[in-house]
Amino acid sequence: MNAPPPPAPQSQPRNPLHGLTLEAIVTALVEYYGWQGLGERIALRCFTSDPSISSSLKFLRKTPWARDKVESLYLFMLREQRRERQGR
Repeated sequence: MNAPPPPAPQSQPRNPLHGLTLEAIVTALVEYYGWQGLGERIALRCFTSDPSISSSLKFLRKTPWARDKVESLYLFMLREQRRERQGR
């Protein structure tokens, strides 16, 4: 028996996280805040002690509550960037 094909991904035009990888999110946060700023906003050892993208991804993929915090900070960063552009 063949398994039915997976459902087609639904368009989520209002979801700013849709289609983004965790790596893209962490990279954007590091570019915006830097490792130190990121560690100050989310106190995780993967951001404060010898930080790297790969070690952060490894931890965040195993830790749903930490991933939620990172995604929330990313959404906050997007709002901040939007406000900065509108203020110009």
